Amino acid sequence: MQRRISTTLCLSLACVLLLVPLWLGADAHRTAAPRALQELNAKTVAAYREGRYQDSLTWARKAYEVATQHFDATHPHTLTSLNNLALLYQAQGRYGEAAPLLKTALQHSQEVLGPNHPQTLISLNNLAALYDAQGRYGEAEPLFKTALQGSQEVLGPNHPKTLGNLNNLAALYQAQGRYGEAESLFNVALQRKQEVLGPNHPSTLTSLNNLALLYDAQGRYSEAELLYKTALQRSQEALGPNHPDTLTSLNNLAALYHVQGRYEEAEPLYETALQRSQEVLGPNHPDTLTSLDNLASLYNVQRRYEEAEPLFKAALQRRQEVLGPNHPSTLTSLSNLTLLYTAQGATGKPSRCSKSPCNRAKRSSEPTTSRP
Repeated sequence: MQRRISTTLCLSLACVLLLVPLWLGADAHRTAAPRALQELNAKTVAAYREGRYQDSLTWARKAYEVATQHFDATHPHTLTSLNNLALLYQAQGRYGEAAPLLKTALQHSQEVLGPNHPQTLISLNNLAALYDAQGRYGEAEPLFKTALQGSQEVLGPNHPKTLGNLNNLAALYQAQGRYGEAESLFNVALQRKQEVLGPNHPSTLTSLNNLALLYDAQGRYSEAELLYKTALQRSQEALGPNHPDTLTSLNNLAALYHVQGRYEEAEPLYETALQRSQEVLGPNHPDTLTSLDNLASLYNVQRRYEEAEPLFKAALQRRQEVLGPNHPSTLTSLSNLTLLYTAQGATGKPSRCSKSPCNRAKRSSEPTTSRP
């Protein structure tokens, strides 16, 4: 099963926790920016939130061009646009293009704003998150720790950004199988968020969900189920049944039932998550495609191949269009379709399948769990 704990990344305009967690946070100097730059940044954010990554990338490139025309390379507007462009590359799995941009943004921010400025800490966190996504854990860990320490000193231990950094370090430990260290940090983040933000705040529910995922990964299913249900109930009450965070909680509970072989309980939850995601986010949004792939995986494990195949094909085609052919999620879809054909004993394979990309994908028919 592919597990992806959410990390707190930042693009500029508003702080959110998502499947690809981004800081689209407010820029203190935004009032001085040309109107064209503000409009381009707004279009970048809107397209990203709707899952239109290619459109978002187009707007981000234009925003960076405008920023470089009006400001020098170290101006906060330029750094914000550079950071946004890098994060959109990362969201598409284009890590080689994202890395040099994130490094440049970090270097300029350190030189102009100083090592402990909040924007510098955001850049540091984002570079660490890129390394984390690539499995370069040894490089990610010291950066996450530095960002956490700086945030604690500058913003305080209970500031939302500090708690986001705490979450990221915990997620890194979980990815490495360091469950004891991860659990301790997740619990601290959850406790502080409950005290500072309240039990029903979206960020608190994200921490609750992440702790459930940790239990799930360890096979502590009873503990995980209780937290998943709590997160789902609170999210429905606070955000509504169709909110993306609610749909994530619904999907995660279904995935727990799935991995336990409780297929009759998983199926209606997957179907509901998929239907609502299509209505709210659209048929090509990455979260919708996760739900589509998960339902196909459920059919597949039950040998309902004729129902699984068209869903796997649709998920693969849409991910290729939205995320690109080499994105990890696209490769997972490619692998899942290949496994379906193997299970059927068919001789045909997906036309793009070769040893290299198929081996790079997570070879599993179990569900992909998304989180806010």
